[in-house]
Amino acid sequence: MEKTLQNPWVLSLLSGLLLALSWPTYGFPLFIFIAFVPLFYAEFSLRQTATKVKFKVWILAYLTFVTWNAITTWWLYYASGFGMFFAVLVNALLMSLLFLLYHVVAKKFSPKISLLFFLCLWISFEKFHLIWDFSWPWLNLGNVFGDYPKWIQWYEYTGTFGGTLWILATNLFVFYWLTHLQHASFKTKARKLLPQLILLIAIPIIVSLWIYQTYEIKGKTKEVIVLQPNVDPYTEKYDTPNFVTTKGLLAQTDSLITPNTEFIIAPETVLAESVPFDVFYNSPGHALMKNYIQSHPRAQLLWGIDTYHFIYDKSDTTIASNYFRDGIWVNFYNEALFINKNLLFQQYYKSKLVVGIENLPYKSILEPLLGNVMLDLGGTISTKTTQKERSVFTGIDGTKVAPIICYESVYGEYVTGYVKNNAQFLAIITNDAWWNETQGHKQHLTFASLRAIETRRDVARSANTGISAFVNQKGDIVSRTKYGEKTTLLGHVHLNSKMTFYVLFGDYIAYLAGFFLSLLTLYIVVSKRKVVQ
Repeated sequence: MEKTLQNPWVLSLLSGLLLALSWPTYGFPLFIFIAFVPLFYAEFSLRQTATKVKFKVWILAYLTFVTWNAITTWWLYYASGFGMFFAVLVNALLMSLLFLLYHVVAKKFSPKISLLFFLCLWISFEKFHLIWDFSWPWLNLGNVFGDYPKWIQWYEYTGTFGGTLWILATNLFVFYWLTHLQHASFKTKARKLLPQLILLIAIPIIVSLWIYQTYEIKGKTKEVIVLQPNVDPYTEKYDTPNFVTTKGLLAQTDSLITPNTEFIIAPETVLAESVPFDVFYNSPGHALMKNYIQSHPRAQLLWGIDTYHFIYDKSDTTIASNYFRDGIWVNFYNEALFINKNLLFQQYYKSKLVVGIENLPYKSILEPLLGNVMLDLGGTISTKTTQKERSVFTGIDGTKVAPIICYESVYGEYVTGYVKNNAQFLAIITNDAWWNETQGHKQHLTFASLRAIETRRDVARSANTGISAFVNQKGDIVSRTKYGEKTTLLGHVHLNSKMTFYVLFGDYIAYLAGFFLSLLTLYIVVSKRKVVQ
């Protein structure tokens, strides 16, 4: 048994399984505090016994990370088989290259330098994964606690990078001391390491539990209805006229509306007949919305729409504009609409887009080479147009609500942009039907809890087919629907105007990690040159 556990392939696979077994929503996050240790120990053993092991180290790392990626995000297959394999294989490749860089550094520098290098490198990679065109931050380590909001109340100060730092520091601490005690007995290792490991894990959790118990939910309340129409997004949604969809949504609203209801929230692209916005503005569906508001003057509708706009002057086009035919271009929008008794639409364009589905990464480079290779999930398969500003919608009495569309809820610092623009609660509108009844839509829900804690804002979440919910400022799910049911949920949100430390300073941990990574890289390069000379 002992020889088996010393086998580098077994250790590599063990790391991958521990990472996967930590992940929401079927996992338990305590595993993640030792998940990297077997892989690091496998690399250490190889480095001690052989000199030319780079390829083997890379393969071991790839096995770890492809195991983790595959087990936790295999459900992408239901949206796109190609997309799933691309995400799993490429993300694992990037992660394994990070570990290979660590191996190169560890061969020539002290453990403290090389481990600090890996910590800064990994955090910088997670930040990079939030901003580049192939962005896929789903497995950023700090997301692992989404199902355990009581453990991470201090995310209001650190964001998810605080969780990443906690996880990596604990793993690296354990590995560092295991290598220093490699010749000691198991009893000695346990006696020296276990108390410290328990403290490293327990102290942040205890601090968080204290914050949780003492935090008072702030702000006056507003009554909100979230709609879950449960429409098949591949066929029914795009084959149903907006007039019929609108009529159905308003019928759902009638089942729960009261004289105190102020916000009625419907999912992403729920209006999906895909017509130019000026056509929709003069449509029977829009007329139904106006008539309903006139009958319920306190009601305010925040709904998603799939729409587009023709452009006839090339100088007005952008990189996101799509060629239609000679002299005509078109901008497509995944848009949030807001309308109340003032009867003038407020609009927001989704601006964090799903890679390969809503945008072609590095379009100016890849489109001339590959053409339009967007994945078809129903509706248009062309690049969507975005906006720079995180617009908030202003209610009748001045209430500010953030219209967060689907994938945008995965991005912590991005969501703080709405709060900096004075959003008092968060409305997440999404369509989670692409992934069938798998872990995908459940994992997506956990991001709402993370954003609630970071910003201390209540969340009203409307999902087509997925899970609609109300989440309070502590990240607790107050009420929720079931997957695959047509239903309506009534709840209350608190309006908070206070800015958290994380809202004010964003991903400062990642920026600091990038700074120290630059210094360490410079030190490594200079030191290597001196050795060569």
